[in-house]
Amino acid sequence: MLASGRYRSRFCICCPSRALSWCLMGMSSQTLCDRLFPPERAARVAVLYQHAEITYEELRDSTVRAAEILNALGIGAGDRIAILLNDSPEFIASFVAIISLGAIAVPINLALRREDQLFILKDCGACAAIVEAKTVESLSTFSGDETEVKNLLIVGREDGAIEIDIDSIAGMNAQNVVNAKRRPLTEFPERAGDDKDAFILYTSGSTGEPKGAVHRPADIFYTNETFCNEVLKLREGDRLFSSSRLPFAYGLGNSFTFPLLNGLTTILCREKPAPDVISRVFKEYRPTIFFGVPLIYSMLLEHHRHSRPLDTSSLRLCVSAGEALPAQLGESWQETFGVEILDGIGSTEMLHMFMSNHAGDVRYGSSGKLLRGYEARLIDHEGVAAPRGEAGNLWIRGASAAARYWQRPETTAETFVDGWVRTGDLYATDADGFWWHQGRSDDCFKPTGQWVSPIEVESVLLRHEAVRAAAVVEGFDEHGLSCVCAFVVCADDAGEATEGSLRILCQKSLPRFKQPRRYLFVSELPYTATGKVQRFKLREQLRSSEFNP
Repeated sequence: MLASGRYRSRFCICCPSRALSWCLMGMSSQTLCDRLFPPERAARVAVLYQHAEITYEELRDSTVRAAEILNALGIGAGDRIAILLNDSPEFIASFVAIISLGAIAVPINLALRREDQLFILKDCGACAAIVEAKTVESLSTFSGDETEVKNLLIVGREDGAIEIDIDSIAGMNAQNVVNAKRRPLTEFPERAGDDKDAFILYTSGSTGEPKGAVHRPADIFYTNETFCNEVLKLREGDRLFSSSRLPFAYGLGNSFTFPLLNGLTTILCREKPAPDVISRVFKEYRPTIFFGVPLIYSMLLEHHRHSRPLDTSSLRLCVSAGEALPAQLGESWQETFGVEILDGIGSTEMLHMFMSNHAGDVRYGSSGKLLRGYEARLIDHEGVAAPRGEAGNLWIRGASAAARYWQRPETTAETFVDGWVRTGDLYATDADGFWWHQGRSDDCFKPTGQWVSPIEVESVLLRHEAVRAAAVVEGFDEHGLSCVCAFVVCADDAGEATEGSLRILCQKSLPRFKQPRRYLFVSELPYTATGKVQRFKLREQLRSSEFNP
């Protein structure tokens, strides 16, 4: 049974007065706050979290308190504020409060290594960070020359009391903050208009160092009008749950902007989305729409078959993104649970999906059709338009595109060209308007003078009943010649015993130049936090002595 009205915001500052009065509802109709918190929604359930029901009014109050605290620190227009929180109401309140002050929110995934978190903090130049209490010990060393972070706003629990404390790295303690003269928010000369820098989302690093894509509030509204309205077709009573976390573009739309902009309910989970956790959420919170990545769907199927049955009876729709969904995985899921998976493609640069399969119109193995409001074109390796049916580099255009990469003018110029975004993906389209992913441009290679798409070879390998995961990269044989190399994860102890049958399968399904000449059997593949295979790490492994022929 869910508790109602028992949620207490973790944004609380111990101070003698809350003289600062500010009503989000008085802001311009173009603000994110107005769109999230109209008066008629006050009593509706916005968030299901930790066995509590949190109303829109409670979430708005939490957002106001977060803004008060940030205002007390002098946070204003253009300041970058990092968010290192688990998926929670405080994450959403922090995000909205930061934007409402004209500052720039920088969500950072807690699953990243400390070194990667430090890289993002340094790269964006955050002056403050809102962090989980459990991360304070590791983040407390972010001082001096390492970052520009001056204040940590600590969110944590003690004996059921939920509070936020301020720890200033520069030496200003909480009492100094409380006694500091507060500027009323009405004195700020700038607010977060639709066209102002509002948040920076860092790419997942599937090809190396992450980059910060700078987005505006208008980008959020555009993805709601396109993907959400066209594909999800939200209904009264919908509950949305995403295994992808809020710091990522995919998760931000799934768990925050789509449900809350439409007055519905999001299900948030602090725990790592392992199969047993997701299974429990399905049973206890009864989501109607679930968002995952192919790796998660594969893990859930394995969990269902070998651990305990997965209760999907509340689901009307499943969505996948991040990596191309293998056709056999989508087919197996639908056959097992009777629910379609709508696979699509989006990017951090475009904020969410711009292609997708649609309910009742699914072709597994494809990324579906181009959404209304977006344009796409395919450019071949010579820089001209690719003929229909042939693969080309995907360029996309739409109003949700990021303005630029943060402090990377050269990379910005390479990616954002005359209103188009170069995605780095290879695609082909068919006569029915379905788009077929051929892999990343920088992952494809020409072992015999002909292009090989890793994803095409991987889809064949995954048909083998003993194969749980596969990734293909360019390798080299004993003569130093380029060849197709397959990293394979097998079930149980199958391992190298399956190599012979895999070779036969590939001989039947692929032309000779696309067939793997080397097979490397490993216990796991390297993934980003968003579930994308890091093929560059596999190439690095091939260069190591362990995998040299």
